[in-house]
Parts: sequence; structure tokens; C-alpha cells
Amino acid sequence: MMELSQPGPRRVYCVQDTYPKWSNTTRLRDILSRSRNNGDQALLELPDDEMLSALRMVAMVDGRKVPTVTGILLAGKREAIARCVPTSGAAFQVLEGTEVRVNQDFDQPLLYTIEKMRAMLEPWNPEREYEEGLFRQPVPEFDHRAFREALVNAFGHRDYASLGRVRVLVDDEGLTISNPGGFVEGVTVDNLLTVEPHGRNECLMGALKRIGLAEKTGRGVDRIYEGSLYCGRPLPDYSASTSANVTVFIARSAPDKLFMRMINEERERTGRPLSLRSLLVLDALKRQRRLTLADLCSQIHATDSVTRSTVENLVEAGLVEGVGNASGRAYMLSSRVYSRSGKDADFVRQSDIDKIRYPELIMKLANQQGGTIKRRDVEQLLHLQTKQAYRELSKLVDAGELVSVGRGPGAHYEVSR
Repeated sequence: MMELSQPGPRRVYCVQDTYPKWSNTTRLRDILSRSRNNGDQALLELPDDEMLSALRMVAMVDGRKVPTVTGILLAGKREAIARCVPTSGAAFQVLEGTEVRVNQDFDQPLLYTIEKMRAMLEPWNPEREYEEGLFRQPVPEFDHRAFREALVNAFGHRDYASLGRVRVLVDDEGLTISNPGGFVEGVTVDNLLTVEPHGRNECLMGALKRIGLAEKTGRGVDRIYEGSLYCGRPLPDYSASTSANVTVFIARSAPDKLFMRMINEERERTGRPLSLRSLLVLDALKRQRRLTLADLCSQIHATDSVTRSTVENLVEAGLVEGVGNASGRAYMLSSRVYSRSGKDADFVRQSDIDKIRYPELIMKLANQQGGTIKRRDVEQLLHLQTKQAYRELSKLVDAGELVSVGRGPGAHYEVSR
């Protein structure tokens, strides 16, 4: 099968036609000219032959230039694609309820297919007006950059040796993009945001980056997540991926205007955007209200030291506050954030409600454990220090709810009968 990664003796050049017949470079130059912020503009200064060579779309074989598989995929004519990479098809589908509104197959080069699919999404991607003071910002249902990166990733990282096609599905629930071939070795759903960027088809992805269609740093998945995080929407979902395919689902959801305001105000204050990890921490606290450092490590799939540094920066910025001490310390969105959103009562509730419920939670655990409970159980349940746990248990003893039994290591408390 064709080699799409590094150049070397294993590479296969499957087209033996006369060199000028296999492609048309007009679309390539057009995309480059429109990608001034992302594409390698120096390529436009080169003649066609040199530009294609620089992108590794052609190479010298037996003294003559022939297209590589990357060249055929990106800019080859239909006949060349069908002969050399017959598995490269794609489909764009739109469903409304059970009605099929759009069902279009693609067997054209990727430069055409990617551009065409981006245009086809527009009628099914309505925008909402987000107003902040005198400024208005259109917010599409599916972030444009996130869609582009997810689409390019599907074509750039798919397994072209596998049957199947890249599929884009827009339905009532959201947007789904899937491609044949599971994650490459070392990449999982859990480490997508932290693993060192590497892919299955390095030559192809390298060309897509230089043309301006893919994220230059190789962190396109970050852009996919940012598209949801900046609007306070549910995170992209890769859980349907298997060893045979990669699937990402982006749910339809209204933007969280209060969350967007917090992000925008912080960006205006500092003059730079928040990091992806910071956005993940804020999103986790927005959704789950209150989390320990260990909880946050699990949520954002980062080490203790990295998560601690991120949280401390957010505390210094006034976006997050710590509650409790030492091992029992937890974090939540700050009073300033709640105040901005007009939800001061929510902050008070989140910071104090657990203390009010301590007796109820302790008694519930004691009953679940057959009528007994130890001080260490309370420490772990409520994230309290030893003295704090002892004080809560003493209150229940004084109230006649619990009875203290024994001393030393075997000491415990029993529910009063």
C-alpha cells in the first residue's frame, strides 16, 4: 500500500502517466493565497514544479518527476485517485428527524472536498448574536475553526489502507465526523490533549499545514476543544471511537453567555487568551461546582504539578477560590465570577451548603456501613482535617445520634438504637 509518511525506499509512486496530466494546481494556489495567516506564502513565489516538490507532492523516480500519494490525494484528478487511492472517498449527510436532507458522496481531491464540505455546512450552522456592551459577536452553532480542524484531522489521520470513508453527519443532536482507522499507537481518548503530536500520515499532514488548512503546531485537537470551551458548551466527545475508527461528536448547545463574558473579560484584562488547561479547569468547575485538586487532575488529564500550577494562576487572576485546608482543600469559581453573573446566592450556597449537610452525610454513611463509622471515614467523606472530623462526630454524639465506642486504633462510632 502507498506510503504517506516520511520519504524513503518504502514509498510507492503509483501513477506512471505523463507528469503534467495528473493534477491541476489552480485550486492549490487559490487556497494558499487565501490562507495568509496560516499558509506558507513563500510557496506562491515558486513555479508549479518547485511548489509541488516543496510540498512533497512529487518526487524524482528513475530520473523523472512523478506524483506521490500525498500529491494524488490533495490535487490529483479523479481517474488518478480512483486508480491509486480507491479508499479515499467521503460523504456529507444532513438529517432532520428521520428525513435525509443532504447525502452527497465525494471522490474528488482533498483540497476540493475539504473546501466544499466547509461551504456545505454553512446553511446548517446558524449563528446567534452575543451582545456585550456596545459589541456584538456572531456565535455559530458549530465553531468554524473547530469544524475545519476536525475535518482536516479526519482526512489527514485516517488509514488509507482501510475500507470505509470519512463521514460528516449533521443531525438534530449535533455534528459527527468519523474516519476509518483507530487512534495511532500511543494516543487514546484520555490523553488526546496531552500526548505529543504525531500522526499516521506525516507527509500528508505536513502539506496540509503548509497549505494553511491544518494547525501548524500539530495541535488541531486543541482548537477543536477551544471551539466548545470558549462558548461554555459541552466538550467534544470522542468516546464512540474504536480500534477501527475515530469519531468525534460536537453537540448542539446554546452558548453560555455568562461564561463567555468571564473568558472575554479576562482576555481583555491580560491582553492574551486563557490557556487550554485554564479553560478546562474553569469548565469543570462550572459544571461540577466544587472539585479537589485530585478531581481536577482527573478531569483535565494532567499531572498534579501541572494542574496545581494552572489552578494557582486562576486563583491569582481572581477566577477561582480555594475552600478548606490541606488535604481537604477544594476549588470553585470565585465570588467575583458569581457576582458578575448576578449569582451571589449560588456562591454562598456552594461554599456553605456542605457544612449544613455534614450531619446528614455522616449519618447516611454510618447507616450504609452497618451502623458504624470511624473518624477517618469522615475525613475522607467530607475532605476534613482530623480535628474538624472529630468535632463533627462529637456534635452528633452530643445530639444523641451516635455513640462513641472504644479508644485508640479501634475507636469508632455507632448509630444510637
